[in-house]
Amino acid sequence: MSNEIYKSARTAARKLNRISAEKINALLMNLADAVEANIEKILEANALDLQRMSQDDPKYDRLKLTDGRLRDIASDMRSVASLPSPLNVTLSSVTRPNGMVINKVTVPFGVIGVIYEARPNVTFDVFSLCVKAGSACLLKGGSDACDTNECAAALIRRVLVEQGFDENTVTLLPASREATAEMLAAVGEVDLIIPRGSKQLINFVRDNSRVPVIETGAGVCHTYVHQSGLIDHAREIVLNAKTRRVSVCNSLDTLIIDRSRLSDLEQICTPLAEKAVTIYADDEAYLALEGKYEKLERATADDFGREWLDYKMSVKTVADIDEAIEFVENHTSRHSESIVAQDEEAINRFCCDVDAACVYANVSTAFTDGGQFGFGAEIGISTQKLHARGPMALPEITTYKYIIKGNGQTRW
Repeated sequence: MSNEIYKSARTAARKLNRISAEKINALLMNLADAVEANIEKILEANALDLQRMSQDDPKYDRLKLTDGRLRDIASDMRSVASLPSPLNVTLSSVTRPNGMVINKVTVPFGVIGVIYEARPNVTFDVFSLCVKAGSACLLKGGSDACDTNECAAALIRRVLVEQGFDENTVTLLPASREATAEMLAAVGEVDLIIPRGSKQLINFVRDNSRVPVIETGAGVCHTYVHQSGLIDHAREIVLNAKTRRVSVCNSLDTLIIDRSRLSDLEQICTPLAEKAVTIYADDEAYLALEGKYEKLERATADDFGREWLDYKMSVKTVADIDEAIEFVENHTSRHSESIVAQDEEAINRFCCDVDAACVYANVSTAFTDGGQFGFGAEIGISTQKLHARGPMALPEITTYKYIIKGNGQTRW
């Protein structure tokens, strides 16, 4: 792959840094209109990708676009356009005794590379956030979504040119392993790489990249029903977290329940049967559900700490909150964890002790989403602790520099 691709992205990023926030907002509004005007064309490209994937594949739902999903993408772009610019924000300012003024100011990263799998919505989401935050983006989608991604990237580049921007503000790289390897080695050309996808993808990027990486995506999510939890809360939260959309990273993977609440397990799980969810239960939970829940299997050790991305989940029985927190610690991906409880001491203990980007009390993990947090959209859910954690939106994809002004000060 030509080094000119990286140089062109760097040049586009420098140009973007000189463009007003108003013009960038207008670009996003026009792109949102273009997405809605080209829904049929985008869906035709998406259909070609869908034909190559089995509907039984957990990634199928992530790959699939619909009229409604594309309109939601356009709506997210308009939301991003309506948000304040994250750039040129003074984070701190101090005047030194010698009169020197030191300002800490937000600035773009420059060139951001994103590696993702069968998620064509990422093409639009990443572009809208990166351009609003003043960065050019290099997109490396998977071969599963190549037709959709190519259609989306071509549309974005067309609108960029129409609005007077450098088309290299976004570049879709080839869907090849070689393109991935080159990006991971592009020190000095790419400022940041963000992988979005499976645990295997994220681990590969982290282990092989020479460019700084922010880990996002992999979600092994638990919901713990404490002895004080309301059964109505538990039933609705578990149903929503598991079945709202099974292919996303914030969906429920393991229900943890206090032994004292096993008599309520049938009521909690009954709504899941209507969605044909298969439950992999430990021995105690299996006995509580045997003959009462049709799609019931005995769990193995491999069924815990597993991201299902399907209409499947496991159930773990624990003695108390101590055992629940210990179980989460041993199986979490540090994405999203939830407790269903009325006991404030238990809630505070769970929220304090559980190490995850998002910890909920009596709320579904389905809310781990930039849009739901009021961020307009997200570039991913960071599960690490450096620079950004949780839904990464506009502020998280900027960095900062110090601007120092004076009146002839020198130091000897």
